[in-house]
Amino acid sequence: METGNHGEQYMIEIEGVTKSFRLPAGEFTALKDISIKIPKASLLALTGKSGSGKSTLLNLIAGIDRATRGSITVADVSLERLSETRLAAWRGKNVGFVFQFFQLLPTLTVLENVMLPMDFCNTFPSPDRRLRAISLLERVGIADQAAKLPATLSGGQQQRAALARALANDPPVILADEPTGNLDTATANAMFELFEGLSDSGKTVVIATHETDFSNRAERRITLSDGLMIERIGIPALK
Repeated sequence: METGNHGEQYMIEIEGVTKSFRLPAGEFTALKDISIKIPKASLLALTGKSGSGKSTLLNLIAGIDRATRGSITVADVSLERLSETRLAAWRGKNVGFVFQFFQLLPTLTVLENVMLPMDFCNTFPSPDRRLRAISLLERVGIADQAAKLPATLSGGQQQRAALARALANDPPVILADEPTGNLDTATANAMFELFEGLSDSGKTVVIATHETDFSNRAERRITLSDGLMIERIGIPALK
């Protein structure tokens, strides 16, 4: 993991990344020559209007999609060098993703949803997974909802459950795509405080948000517009 001039370790390094999509109307470039470093144990707010490229960048960092050009290194692993199979295995253990619309499996209880990533990746011994899931639900404040189905929970509770699930395999990187977009102000504030606590505890957290109240609280911010990085605060560019 590269170390910066001030002793910072960089968890995520993005160099010359462009992402284009082929559409019926022609090629659309969602990201254009993005180069940044994101330090370990930091919280980065990724801002910009809808369609600016925020979700595309999150998907590239997660290895859900691949860059058209450029390189992405996460925790010293060059994502473009991994096969699809190895990339999926790497992602399961190294990245936790929190989606705007929760994406909890409706037929599983909250506890079972949190246990699922551990079952897929076999990261913890089978007898330990239930206790770990309960511990994570306690951490996000909804252990009393463990036996319920997601549909019976409020939006804020579902988002907390989604965060607990993202933490299941103890990944070093947490990505969140508009995680407060469907929450009331008080609940959204509580969620943001959970993300701040995660970065304080050593996780590298990247949150895509259009809500300036929250992005302004982050020491590190990047603003995208039409796929271009137009502002960078607290984040060095790759030379």
